[in-house]
Amino acid sequence: MATLAPAAVYAQSAAGEGASQMQTVNVVGSRRATSSTTDTVVPVDVIPMSKAAEQGAQFDLAQSLTYISPSFNSTRQTGADGADLVDSAALRGLGSDQTLVLVNGKRRHTTALVNLFGARNRGNTGTDMNAIPLLAIKDVQVLRDGAAAQYGSDAIAGVMDIGLKKSLGCEAVAGYSQYSEGDGKNYMASAYCGVALAGGVVGITGEYVDRGRSNRADAGNPRIIGDTKAQNQTLYVNGDVPTIPGGKFYFTAGAQTRDASSAAWARGGVGSDDIPSRNSAAMYPNGFVPFIDGAIDDRYATVGHKSKVGEWTADLSQTYGYNRMMYNINNTLNASIANADLIKGGKGVSASSFDAGGFSFRQLTTNADFSRYYDHILQGLNVAFGAEYRSEQYKIFAGEPGSYIDADGVGFGGNAGSQGFPGFQPGDRTNAKRHSSAAYLDLELDVSDRVKLQGALRHERYSDFGSTTTGKLAGSLRVTPDLLLRGSASTGFRAPSLQQVYFSSTFTDFISGVPTDVVLAPNGGPVANAAGIPKLKEEKSTSYTLGTTWSPNSAMSVTADFYDIKIKDRIVLSGRFNADNYPSLAERLAKLGVGEAQFFVNSVDTQTRGLDLTASHKATLAGNKLTTFLAMNFSKTEVTGIHAPASLKGYEDVLLSERERLFIEQGGPRRKATLGFDYVAGPVETDFKIIHFGPQTLGTFSGTAAGVPNAKYEAKTSADLSLTYSISKNTKVTFGGANIFNVKPTRQNPDETDNGFKYDSVQFGLNGASYFGRLWVKF
Repeated sequence: MATLAPAAVYAQSAAGEGASQMQTVNVVGSRRATSSTTDTVVPVDVIPMSKAAEQGAQFDLAQSLTYISPSFNSTRQTGADGADLVDSAALRGLGSDQTLVLVNGKRRHTTALVNLFGARNRGNTGTDMNAIPLLAIKDVQVLRDGAAAQYGSDAIAGVMDIGLKKSLGCEAVAGYSQYSEGDGKNYMASAYCGVALAGGVVGITGEYVDRGRSNRADAGNPRIIGDTKAQNQTLYVNGDVPTIPGGKFYFTAGAQTRDASSAAWARGGVGSDDIPSRNSAAMYPNGFVPFIDGAIDDRYATVGHKSKVGEWTADLSQTYGYNRMMYNINNTLNASIANADLIKGGKGVSASSFDAGGFSFRQLTTNADFSRYYDHILQGLNVAFGAEYRSEQYKIFAGEPGSYIDADGVGFGGNAGSQGFPGFQPGDRTNAKRHSSAAYLDLELDVSDRVKLQGALRHERYSDFGSTTTGKLAGSLRVTPDLLLRGSASTGFRAPSLQQVYFSSTFTDFISGVPTDVVLAPNGGPVANAAGIPKLKEEKSTSYTLGTTWSPNSAMSVTADFYDIKIKDRIVLSGRFNADNYPSLAERLAKLGVGEAQFFVNSVDTQTRGLDLTASHKATLAGNKLTTFLAMNFSKTEVTGIHAPASLKGYEDVLLSERERLFIEQGGPRRKATLGFDYVAGPVETDFKIIHFGPQTLGTFSGTAAGVPNAKYEAKTSADLSLTYSISKNTKVTFGGANIFNVKPTRQNPDETDNGFKYDSVQFGLNGASYFGRLWVKF
C-alpha cells in the first residue's frame, strides 16, 4: 500500500487531511501524473503546510521547514550585512544556490543578493523562501536527489516545489510571538480566500508580518546582536480556469515588499581609536551603531495553458521573476567628510544617512512541455519532452557620492564612505544580461508490477560560457508488497550566477598613506584579468542515491536513502590578495590603483555523503490518536581538491583559507534530527517536538596556524511544545513555545567569531526560548 512520506504524515495529521488526498498527484522529480510519494524511484517528501500555517511556532516558510525537514537548513544571520536581511536556505549541507526552487512546478528566481561577509552560504546566491506567505501554500515537495537532467541548473542538491492553494473557502490567521527575554516581538496577520471564477478557482492570499529586533549583546556592549527588524507586506494570487475541453488557463502572481534593518558593528566614542578614523566626536561622542536598512522588492508571475493535443498533454508557460534590494545606511556618518569639515574649521559633521545603492535580478523563463502515457507498452510508459528559454539581467546601482567618497583626501583623518556599509561606486555599476536554451527528454517505464525505470537527458546552451549535457538513470524494485528498493545515478551542473560573474564592490582604504581601492572584482574585468583569473564556468556534479521504503501496514512507514554527491570546479569567493600575501600580484594590481582584491573562482572540488532516514507511526493511546514522527539527516561535506589558476599557484592558502574551507564543509550541522509526537484528544491537540542539531566546527580569524584553535560548537538539542484547542470545527487557538529549554550555542572567544559575538549564527540561532499564540478561523 502506498503511503505518504513520514514528514507529510506528521505535518498533516492534525489538520484532518487523509493520506488518500495525496495519492494521485504530480510529484516533483516525475512528469507522470499518477505518481505517489513512495512509488517514485527517488526520495520525495510531500509536506502539507496547513498545520504550520495554522498552528506553527514559526511565521515564515524557511524557519518552518527547518523544524520539519532535517535535510533542509536555513540560518538566520546576524552581523553579516545584507545576508541578515534574507535568510539563506539549502538542502543536504550544500550551498543555497545548489538547490532549485519551483513554484507550482515552475522555476522561481533567486535573489539579487550574493551572500558575502560572515554568511554561512558565503559566495552563494539563493532563493528567498520567505517571500511567499505560509497561508498561500498547500504543500512543499522536497526531491532529495540530483535533478539537473530534469530541471536544469541549480538542482545539484535537490529540488523544492512549493505548491500553492486554489481551493474554495476563506480562512485567516493572526499570530504573536516574542522571545523569553522580552524582545523580538512578532506580529502576523494573514488571510486566504478561494473564489469560483468562470468554472475555475482563484485563491488570493494577503499577509502582513512585523518582526521586531532582538539583542543578545552583553550588558555594556554597544553591539546589537540578534534578529533583524523587518516588515513584510505580501500578496499572492493563484488559480486556473477551464478553456477548451480538456484545457485550462492557469496563473500565479505574487509581490512582496520588505523593509528590513540590520545592525552593523558598533563604533566607539571619545577616547576610542574610532575617532577620527570611523567616528566624529561632534556627532557621536558616546559611539554609535550604524543600521544597514534594506528595501526589498520581490515579484513573481506565471501564466500558462495546459491542454490535450491528440493523445499528448501540452503545457506552455511564461514565468517572470524579479528581486531588488536597495540599501539605506542610517545612524551613520562619512568620517572623511566629518574630518574635512573639521579641517576647514567646521564642527566636524557629515550627513547621518546615505543612499548606498543596491542591485536587482530579473529572470524570464519560457517553457514548452509535452507528455504522453502509453499504457500498452509493458506495464506503462510515460514519455515527456520539452524546451526552455531563459533570459536574465543583473544590475548594480551606485549610491550617492557621500556613501563612498573620500572627502579629506589625505588619509590621516576619517575613513571614506558610510560607516557600516560603504556605498556602491560609479565604477561598480553593472547591467549584465545573458540567455540560455535547453531541450530535454524524460522517460518513465513500468517494466512490471515490481520494476520501474526512469531516464532523463538534458542539453543546455548558455550565451556566456557554452553548453552542457546531463543525464539521469533511476530505478526501483518492489521486493515485497511492503518493501521497495530504489536507486539513481545522475550528472548535474550549476551555471555561475550572473551575480557571481558580475558582482563588483569597491571601497577606499589608505595603504601607507595612499588612497587605494579594495575591490571584489567582477569576472572578466581589468582587475580579474590582471590577476589571471579565468572566465567562470559551470560546476559539474555526479550524484548517486540508494535507498529503501518499508510500509508493513497502513499505520507505519520507514524510508532510508544514502547519497553521494561529487562536485567539480565549485565556485568559491577567494580570500583577499595584497602585498603581504602575494607581492608580485600586488604590484600588478597597484598599477590599476588597487591595493587588495578578491575574486570568484572555479577552484574547489567537494564530496558530500549522507543518509536521510524517516519513520512515522500512527497509533491509538487511551482511545485517542497519537502520531509519532522521526526524521534524521547525516551529512558530511569535504573539500577534496583545490585547483588554483596558474596565476595563483602556490597561494592556495589565500585562495581558500582554513576558515573559508570550514564554511563550505560545516556551514550547517553535520547531523540533524526531529522527533515529534502529536496527540489529539477531542478538541485538544498537543504537539511536542524534539530537535537535535549536530556539532559544527568553524574557523577563526587568527587561524590554527597562529595557535588559535577552531571554534567548536557542541551538539545541542532543543524542544518545541504547543497546545491547540478547537473552539469549533472552524475556529482554533494555539499557544506554545519554541526552544522551551532556552538552549544556546557553545560560547566562543568573541574576538575570533565571525560576528564579533560569543556565538556565531549557527544551528538554531542564538536568541533562546520564544513563546507564541495563534488564532485560526475558517469562514
